[in-house]
Amino acid sequence: MAGSGVSQYNQPVKITTFHLSVATAITLLLTACDKSKPETDAAPPLAAPNTPEASLPKSPFAGLVGRWERPDGGYVMEFRSVDANAKIEAAYFNPGPIRVESAKVTNDSGLTKVFVVLRDVNYPGCTYDLTLDTKTDQLYGKYFQATQQQTYDVAFTRLK
Repeated sequence: MAGSGVSQYNQPVKITTFHLSVATAITLLLTACDKSKPETDAAPPLAAPNTPEASLPKSPFAGLVGRWERPDGGYVMEFRSVDANAKIEAAYFNPGPIRVESAKVTNDSGLTKVFVVLRDVNYPGCTYDLTLDTKTDQLYGKYFQATQQQTYDVAFTRLK
């Protein structure tokens, strides 16, 4: 090929059905072996009606869930969840977090009541004994300030 100006690498390649079959097989294998998770902006699927999550009974205390503020000082009580067994997850802020030792919710003669015990620095067993007023969407009741051994009337309004 010397002197012709065409090297052995510039020769046309003859593509056969065999070559196409091999290329297709390699492409399919590489695609099938790709274990990376495709990126998507789609929301996660909703629970199907017959899944255990969807069949759980809704708590009669679900109306408590949310953030509640005492207008007289900016104290915030947050009820993060309440299950059908009246187990309640609560948090308290003044303005930083104060440790909630325990919280329980009950139904007393058709009234939803919440009892919260705070146990932290300057809160050595302070308590809230509150009732939900569904008509005004307020919690009202008593706050026991343990260090002063005094009880105060208080009200919380729901933060929107």
